[in-house]
Amino acid sequence: MIAIALLLAAAAAAPIPAEAQRYRSCIETAGREPAVAIPEATKWIGAGGGVPARHCLALAYIAAKDYAAATQALDGAARAAEAQHDPHVAELWGQAGNSAFMANKYDAAAGYFTTGITAVGNDSQGRAELLIDRARALVELKRYDEAKSDLAEATRLEPDSPFGWLLRATLARRQGDLAAAETSLMEATKRAPDDPDVQLEAGNVAAAQGKMPLARQAWSAAAAAAPGSPAAAAATEALAANPK
Repeated sequence: MIAIALLLAAAAAAPIPAEAQRYRSCIETAGREPAVAIPEATKWIGAGGGVPARHCLALAYIAAKDYAAATQALDGAARAAEAQHDPHVAELWGQAGNSAFMANKYDAAAGYFTTGITAVGNDSQGRAELLIDRARALVELKRYDEAKSDLAEATRLEPDSPFGWLLRATLARRQGDLAAAETSLMEATKRAPDDPDVQLEAGNVAAAQGKMPLARQAWSAAAAAAPGSPAAAAATEALAANPK
């Protein structure tokens, strides 16, 4: 899932070329004052701002937590980019998918990710990221076999990325395949042993196997690794529910 900070960081690192200075200024405003950026970006679109203006509008809506409006803006940006053969088109479809995901529109999210996968071409890293994102949406739609297939392909394309392995472990555990969950978890742990999400899942897998001392050890590590994070909160809750 893409948070506004990550979207803004990506935009600042790789700005869309057309009217780059205005774009940078717009996304900075979007992050600080989305209520100001929304009418500014809308006016810019009306003046022919194209992809940069639509993308800035989407970032402003995300900052305002209006994910449905952000999805519409990103859809428009991706379509405009496609018409212009813009190299950012696959990334924009992926952002539309993540925005739809944040709006709990999982079917739409899966559709956007599929379009992005089609557009990404030979970029194996970009394809793997979109496959992982689509798998997340497919899990929410309870299309588990399709999600499993996407994650298998993602980890084949980018075996050094821990997130694909982590999601494979989580999905396998939820489906009751604890051997596969442990195998995938080991791969994730090799690549990110101190990641709180990996530690949280290590606790979940151990608990599912009935290894409660090991589960509590992993949950304790997750809770301590990143206080205040969602993983730490989930680990703390698991520890409270399993005191011994």
